[in-house]
Amino acid sequence: MRRHTPRVSSLQAAIAGIAAIVIGAYLVFGGPVPFSGSGFVLRAAFTANTELGVDSPVRIAGVDVGEVRSIKHIPGSATAGVVTMQIQSQGLPIHSDATAQIRSRIFLEGNFYVDLQPGTPEAPILHSGAMLPAANTSGPVQLDRVLSALNTPARASLQRLLRGLGSALNGAPTASQDASQEPSVRGLTGAQALNRALSFSAQAFTASAIVNQALLGERPHDLSDAVAGSAAVLQGLSESPSQLSSLVSTFDQTMTALANRQKALGESVAALPGLLRNADGADRALNGSFGPTQTFASQILPGLHQLAPTINAALPWLGQLTDLVSRPELGGLLADLTPAVQHTSVLVKASRTLVKGSDVLARCLVNTVIPTGNQVISDPPVGTGEQDYQELFQAAVGLAGAAQNFDGNGRYLRAAVAGGSTLVQTPSLPVNGPLFGNAVLSPLGTRPAFASTAPPLRSSVACYRNAAPDLNSAATRAGP
Repeated sequence: MRRHTPRVSSLQAAIAGIAAIVIGAYLVFGGPVPFSGSGFVLRAAFTANTELGVDSPVRIAGVDVGEVRSIKHIPGSATAGVVTMQIQSQGLPIHSDATAQIRSRIFLEGNFYVDLQPGTPEAPILHSGAMLPAANTSGPVQLDRVLSALNTPARASLQRLLRGLGSALNGAPTASQDASQEPSVRGLTGAQALNRALSFSAQAFTASAIVNQALLGERPHDLSDAVAGSAAVLQGLSESPSQLSSLVSTFDQTMTALANRQKALGESVAALPGLLRNADGADRALNGSFGPTQTFASQILPGLHQLAPTINAALPWLGQLTDLVSRPELGGLLADLTPAVQHTSVLVKASRTLVKGSDVLARCLVNTVIPTGNQVISDPPVGTGEQDYQELFQAAVGLAGAAQNFDGNGRYLRAAVAGGSTLVQTPSLPVNGPLFGNAVLSPLGTRPAFASTAPPLRSSVACYRNAAPDLNSAATRAGP
């Protein structure tokens, strides 16, 4: 018996051909290959309304490299959302500093796409499922959003700002304001002063160019590292919206305080030119000191090279010094010196009385004894005209000559009585009564006269507190 194989009908063949054509066209015009996996997934956080839809294209440099798969709103925010994109292989790799911006495909049409910048090669490569933070994304700016921001209060504030700016630039300064300005801009309006300032712009631009050149850094990647650091700072700010809003409100308070102190702020700004001139002079002096500083640095280098050998040579000496001040050496010496120091303290305490008495004796000599000895006794006609202490020493010499014994070492004072024509009689003595004698000359008298009582001795008063006696004030007693 013969088996017959079923034949394909014309309808089935037509359907199969149409399906093959559709599948080929789909694959040719960018459709994903079935059963080939989900590809690279990139998520991005946007803080504004994205205006995107599912299947919105993702482009790099104008070339489609993917499409939007889903859009999820972030709870707690009316505008923020997370956009999930599927990126094809021709859009890879994507780095951690990549940025995503939503742009309009056709102006005013409301059709948007994601403009993706894959980042710099120096940044780490992101893996599938990574999230771009809000600091790396930006939403679309639509005309209706701009117009809605310029409401009536905002337009009124803008008008007041423009009028105030015009008044500030075109208003003539008062006499008090003009007195605090530079002579070159006195009598000019703000706009005229700004025009005058343009003459100094060439030098300012030169200095700005030098600053910009310095901002590029000294080594490769200095500027890119600075930009990366700034991006990290901005990312931190974006992750803390409450602190950022507090910063903005604090800045508004600061500006309000400056507005309330407008006069003081104006005076401070008026004082800035003098400060800048002084700073410029200080900078020139500092710049002039760099040459001697470099010379000093170059000359001190040989000494720095010898510093290490000097330290190595000083280390043994420091070791010996350490041993010298150790407990067996310096400690033993201190133990031996301790009794002497203790006895010295006792001696110093006892010497205080001696020093105090020596001070009293010295004051007595200076204030009483020496002034008394320096007096000259006026006793004519037998006065010598010498000071008292000199007469005392001379009398001692005379007494020594008159007191010699037969061998010149005796202690006796010998007196010889000589007769004369002048009769001398003493007062009545207690035992023998009056005595009589003959003198060669008539006695002149005795200084000082003998007093019946001794002068008072005040032991309660220090010697130096008594005034020096006046030797010439003593009375002379008449001769017998």
